[in-house]
Amino acid sequence: MPNLKDIRTRIASVKNTQKITSAMKMVSAAKLRRAQEAAESARPYAVKMAQVIASLSSRVDASKHPLLQSSDDAGKTLAIVVSSDRGLCGGFNSSLFRNFEKHVEADMGTQYEVITIGRKASLYFKNNPLEVVGDFPEIIGNVSFVQAKEIAKLAVTEFTSGKVDTVFLVYNEFVSAIEYRNTYQQILPLSMDEVAPEEGADDVMGDFIFEPDEQKLLDMILPTNVETQVLRALLEAEAAEHGARMSAMDNATTNANDMIESLTLQYNRARQAYITKELVEIVSGAEALQG
Repeated sequence: MPNLKDIRTRIASVKNTQKITSAMKMVSAAKLRRAQEAAESARPYAVKMAQVIASLSSRVDASKHPLLQSSDDAGKTLAIVVSSDRGLCGGFNSSLFRNFEKHVEADMGTQYEVITIGRKASLYFKNNPLEVVGDFPEIIGNVSFVQAKEIAKLAVTEFTSGKVDTVFLVYNEFVSAIEYRNTYQQILPLSMDEVAPEEGADDVMGDFIFEPDEQKLLDMILPTNVETQVLRALLEAEAAEHGARMSAMDNATTNANDMIESLTLQYNRARQAYITKELVEIVSGAEALQG
């Protein structure tokens, strides 16, 4: 027969856990609103910048610019992996790492090196054979353009020096409060198929005279585009993390409530069994005395 004290202790423990998960859910919900606004605000700017670059590059010899040159050889790829600093957000990090590992395994013949963003990525790739060329922990939650610029500078340096042929962003893109999407975005060299100008944009852009010339504009705007895409990835990952944590803590709170109900039922049944047993013992003792 279960011990009543042990059951009471378990109920109290689960109730305390439920208070923590409920509080974490509310905190993540409050942070999600700000992070979602920041991520959604960055999207139009990033898309428009890519469209401007597509229009500019159509007017210059793109092969002459180092950030647009692509290699036919399957050399080395740099992946900028964006994770969270803390856990308790469901499969937010594990699904990203698992799918990235599958991507690396499927891309046989290509070597990979990584830039890790967030403590979870830093810890994960510490015991991984892939070379880590940069580590930026504790950025998510305090995202700024200065940090994005530092990350982009390292990626551009690796690319222009010839150490890598391709640079990808690997992050969780925010979809909604309960959904995020593992995303692989090539940022170097710029893929013109993915950033075609808006319909009719060429006709409008053709009426302008650029000062300075298109080549100089491309020299200035291409590095800024890399910085912008990195910033967008950081903001998207931050919003997705808060959504994932809010959802995970909501599920944990619901599960805790179900567990409390189950333990309470178990406690009442055990208590009833103890009372019945004592009554039987009293009645048996009274009958023995009368006999």
